[in-house]
Amino acid sequence: MKHAGVIAVALAGVLAAVAAEPARLEYPKTPRGHQVDDYHGVMVADPYRWLEDDVRESNDVAAWVEAENKVTFDYLKGIPEREAIKKRLTELWNYERYSAPSKEGGRYFYSKNDGLQNQPVLYTADRLDGTPRVLLDPNTLSKDGTVAVAGMAISEDGKYLAYGLAEAGSDWHTWKVRDVATGDDLSDELHWIKSSRPAWTLDGRGFFYSRFDEPKKGEEFHALNLNNKLYYHRLGAPQADDVLVYKRPDHPDWGFGADVTEDGRYLVIATFKGTDAKNRITIRDLSEPLAMPLDLIDGIENEYEPIGNDGPVFYLKTDFQAPRGRIIAIDLRKPDKADWKEVVPEAPESLKGVSLVGDQFVADYLKDAHSQVKVFAPDGRLIREVELPGLGTAGGFGGKRTDTETFYTFTSFNTPPRIYRYDLLTGRSTLYREAKTRFHPDDYEVKQVFYPSKDGTKVPMFITAKKGLKLDGTNPTLLYAYGGFDISITPAFRPSTAAWLEMGGVYASANLRGGGEYGEAWHEAGKKEKKQTVFDDFIAAGEYLIKQGYTRTDRLAVQGASNGGLLIGAVETQRPDLFGACLPGVGVMDMLRFHKFTAGRYWVDEYGSSDDAQDFKSLYAYSPYHALLNNPPRKYPATLVTTADHDDRVVPGHSFKFAAALQEKQTGDEPVLIRIETRAGHGGGKPTTKQIEETADEWAFLVKALNMKPVLP
Repeated sequence: MKHAGVIAVALAGVLAAVAAEPARLEYPKTPRGHQVDDYHGVMVADPYRWLEDDVRESNDVAAWVEAENKVTFDYLKGIPEREAIKKRLTELWNYERYSAPSKEGGRYFYSKNDGLQNQPVLYTADRLDGTPRVLLDPNTLSKDGTVAVAGMAISEDGKYLAYGLAEAGSDWHTWKVRDVATGDDLSDELHWIKSSRPAWTLDGRGFFYSRFDEPKKGEEFHALNLNNKLYYHRLGAPQADDVLVYKRPDHPDWGFGADVTEDGRYLVIATFKGTDAKNRITIRDLSEPLAMPLDLIDGIENEYEPIGNDGPVFYLKTDFQAPRGRIIAIDLRKPDKADWKEVVPEAPESLKGVSLVGDQFVADYLKDAHSQVKVFAPDGRLIREVELPGLGTAGGFGGKRTDTETFYTFTSFNTPPRIYRYDLLTGRSTLYREAKTRFHPDDYEVKQVFYPSKDGTKVPMFITAKKGLKLDGTNPTLLYAYGGFDISITPAFRPSTAAWLEMGGVYASANLRGGGEYGEAWHEAGKKEKKQTVFDDFIAAGEYLIKQGYTRTDRLAVQGASNGGLLIGAVETQRPDLFGACLPGVGVMDMLRFHKFTAGRYWVDEYGSSDDAQDFKSLYAYSPYHALLNNPPRKYPATLVTTADHDDRVVPGHSFKFAAALQEKQTGDEPVLIRIETRAGHGGGKPTTKQIEETADEWAFLVKALNMKPVLP
């Protein structure tokens, strides 16, 4: 089917249709196709199937994108407050941002963004207080800042840096190797890699990594990713000579991650098949060239995250018989479950991560969705709890068994990041670096509330607002959530949130079921056939904010991205009467076809699959795209859909189809727009300039939609 001519004709009457204050926007006339699919005897129409085509390959889709963007950007440029918002966002973004230092081979490594650099720069120094030297500046790799570092791994001796590059936000990464002493790249260049971090051998002569076969021409950004394989790369050798270490052609949907133990003796292979924290563990003894791999954990039923080892004794974080997590020890010489030893038992809090540093287990827990860090001896004895500066998120605590120091970052909604040096011998935290922003955190307060969901379950929510806020129901409020994939949404400072607060807004972040805030049981309560629970939790959050006097419907905006974009699409179609504005970003909107593209097959663990008759029923019941098509036209909230033309994780066709259907079904005067970023992907590595532009558009859209009168500093 060809649509370019139809779109060209439609453009003639559309592109000039956006006046300063139009009664109704005129959208491009998106052609409807006649696609109908049979799902287990249910005939399902998909009239906008053609919008799934890759914008890089389809002139029709490219024309539609251009037409939609023209309407959207003309509308946004007509909002008087936009330039002031952009100016203030630029000021708030313009502060030095550091990562916590790490140490390899006696050298320190950290990243820094001077403020408005599109990408952070990697530095190295001989001493913590030594003069830093630029090791890798990705800002020199592209004029528009769209080439980003997608991961890095430094050899144990600190001589080599392996680093991945992502172009235009793609999940495909190209890996290279740089000599740390000279700053020069070696000849090594590896392709067709996704979500793989190199694992260096102790001798620094090479590393293990996983990759996919090269896809067919034209299918790079849409085709399913299958048949992952684990390889060993020797420095200086071409990728074609890399040694195949592990593959499972009998399970083309399995993927592999690799690590080498700190003593250099063992290769640890983690095998997964989806996004659930469930994996197998295979061990290979690198000291024995002919050693066969040992399946230490056979079966993908629970999480087993390697922490470290004492010779043949391996320490793992697991949710086996402990849904909130615990630490166990397994001896390779006696690997039966009956011989497993519990080192640190399950706690009331959810265990999110463990590092073995300074010969101590540093355990990161979540207590009601904020950080709690405990330090344990190798025998599991509690040594101390790390005193954190307040209610927020702590992250870091990396290092080696022989280290006496480690570093962590602390942040909250109203607290810019602070980096602390932690003395593992004394347990003392010392402020190492503190972000200096143009934001005044003391003017705002963060509180945590627990509200009842539809079934009575208490759900936590953080609310950040100016001190002394009046609960008179008039405050513009932005409610954010994610609710899926065992991901926990914890307090963190963002310039975009700071600007929203300064504009007089209330910022609420709800910790819905489906996340990992309370362990695997919390996650399981919001996945597959229970996904509606997530939407109920979110709707209840909005109702709570209104009932408590924070806001009212016409001043309540909601936002989420990726799985959170699905969340916004679902609640908007289920309760359009509850919200004044919706910002669904890079969302999974067609729940019947998500598993047919790129990484979508991994999400079957979370959502189920329309290929299964029972899963189909639950998916079809809430799929945002189909909810629009199946319901009669009605009034929907003001909506700004955001996506990117290079998103090869949640392909933009999801957002394209949703926006087209929403424009078709909208009966109210509220705008339904889609903003399609160019040379960008799912969000990772997005340049600072693009982040500021997108946020300025979103906040300006909300200013108009919620009838705000912001007074910016």
